[in-house]
Amino acid sequence: MRCLSAIVLAFLPGLALAAAADPPLQFRVTEGSVLNAFHQQGPVAAHLLLSSGRKPRVLVAFPAGNSGVGVWFEDATTPVQWTLGEMKGIDRPDASGKRLHGITAEANVVAKRLVIRDAVLGSVRVLRDFQLGVAYPASVATPARISAHGVTWARARLDGAPGYAISIELLNGRVRGGKRGAPLVLASTRDGEPLRLRITALTGEKPLTPLTADELFDRQAGSDLRSRQALQFLSYREKFLAGSWRFDTYFGRDTLMSLRLLMPALQPVAIEDGLASVLDRLNTQGEVAHEEDIGEFALLRHRKESALGAAPNDAPIYDYKMIDDDVMLAPVAAAWLLDHPQGRDRAAAFLARKTTAGEALGAALARNFAFVLQSAQAFARKPTARNLVSLKPGSHVGQWRDSEDGLAGGRYPYDVNAVFMPAALDAIARFRQSGLLQPYATQTQQLAFSTAPKQASVWAEQAPPLFRTTLTASAARQAIGRYASTQGIDPAPALASVPRSGLRFDALALDANGKPIPVLHSDGGFALLFRNPEAQTLDAMVEAMTRPFPAGLLTDIGLLVANPAYADADIAKAFGRTAYHGTVVWSWQQALLAAGLARQLQREDLPKATRTRLRDAQRRLWHAVDATQAMRTSELWSWSYADGRYTMAPFGQSSGDADESNAAQLWSTVYLAIPPPSP
Repeated sequence: MRCLSAIVLAFLPGLALAAAADPPLQFRVTEGSVLNAFHQQGPVAAHLLLSSGRKPRVLVAFPAGNSGVGVWFEDATTPVQWTLGEMKGIDRPDASGKRLHGITAEANVVAKRLVIRDAVLGSVRVLRDFQLGVAYPASVATPARISAHGVTWARARLDGAPGYAISIELLNGRVRGGKRGAPLVLASTRDGEPLRLRITALTGEKPLTPLTADELFDRQAGSDLRSRQALQFLSYREKFLAGSWRFDTYFGRDTLMSLRLLMPALQPVAIEDGLASVLDRLNTQGEVAHEEDIGEFALLRHRKESALGAAPNDAPIYDYKMIDDDVMLAPVAAAWLLDHPQGRDRAAAFLARKTTAGEALGAALARNFAFVLQSAQAFARKPTARNLVSLKPGSHVGQWRDSEDGLAGGRYPYDVNAVFMPAALDAIARFRQSGLLQPYATQTQQLAFSTAPKQASVWAEQAPPLFRTTLTASAARQAIGRYASTQGIDPAPALASVPRSGLRFDALALDANGKPIPVLHSDGGFALLFRNPEAQTLDAMVEAMTRPFPAGLLTDIGLLVANPAYADADIAKAFGRTAYHGTVVWSWQQALLAAGLARQLQREDLPKATRTRLRDAQRRLWHAVDATQAMRTSELWSWSYADGRYTMAPFGQSSGDADESNAAQLWSTVYLAIPPPSP
């Protein structure tokens, strides 16, 4: 490994990135105490975060290699406040002449002094853990190089490849301490003046290839500028990124669901690159990869799991523990290759396209279909709860609610079994009828495909009823009143919405014994987007979601993703407003329901009364969506309640919040393809 001094010497001199033909993509998003600034041009893509308040932080995340650099400061005695000046892309060589790409920015912070706690360089996965209080591996520790007016941290990647660097230069101050255990302090030398800093951050990981606006957006795409900017920052020829800063890389489920919802707004090349990225990462069984460990995080994983003395290995490591993405691929592929006019015209060429390993995409898709059919067999033969698709042994997560308590201890998720499996089997049957996969499927696979229609029928008829939950009106009102009192919420609107006939809704999941867990949830939106429920079921599903919280999910600040009012006290406690999948709003789940309602209203087989109820639900949902525009591209948000009203609160910036929200989330940009209904 090159010595630190050589890396630092290479880091200090350099030139700004040469002007490209197209201007850079630059935009800023402020959420609560965090200022987010994005820059993308040519080989540079970077997301700078400046955290104000009592916990100051400077962090830069790079889509290249899912890498990042960050400096955390000690808690401030009085809140600090950042402002950001100019930010631009730069390109500098390391000691061996290889290029590092990143940004330089000038910022002011209203603080007399900042005391540096630590700096972390490397994988965003390591930075993410450090933010949550997990110590980083000793091998990535990076000593500071201190001068009178600045501090630099720089190192090569663990295998000696070009690495990472961050420097903070004081433009009106001095660096004090840092020796013999003394605190390292950035201090102003001018009383009454904010600290003025120049921040430079670089990565040596291989840049991704950004999609230009013309390559990404169809003419029908919405005009909301912030959503377009966020989506463009997250879109590359190699893959779509799930969200920045914490998920600056591929996630299978996020890619598939975003493609499905964004399909009317995207150019064919973008849709097909996204689908190809999923097919390229299937395992030999046909399972969809959930997440990838790449760059230095892959090096760390291989080092930990390999024999002592093994050569460094940065080959990607894929995670296949999720079960929803496996059954999501078929209906999303069908939406493009079978249902979309442009997709149908391009289907043969797309399926003949090769993966990076040289396999035809059609063969990869057929492998996934065979896996889905095998997973469906047990329930199709004997439709009991224990034959549904379960979370994998030893895992507490398996679908999009992938925090430890996201399914309330459930083993059989509603969305996977009641929606996606029937939808996948239907899609496989349609592909078989089209003949598109015949050149790629083996004889064994083709024989399995012939069973899809019958299996689809069994799953569609027998799986959803296993999740049905009913409560008498009296029991429902008691539960609502009890829960509302624990949350400090006025229960009157919710109580008034409970019909005399009682409540009916689908459980979030079944427990290990096949018993429904009575947590009301927003995943009914999947059924509206991917299935055609009969009118009575559709009425009950939509009414359950759009009743006022805590009878349903609807609030002034959006559609909550869970309501534990009807569950026991322990579950209710785990599903609070500080829980990642608790009584919080995820932007894309609102969009999912909006898209689902629009799709159901296109049906011609629904009675007039049902259509009227759907339009009313659509109107009330969009009222909530319009009220949450301030955080439209965010991953999720929480709330507070006072004087009879809910108020939005950034998630991750309050004591007790389980994690931090991304300011730019892939599936939160999907409103670009979901226009509001006509008045």
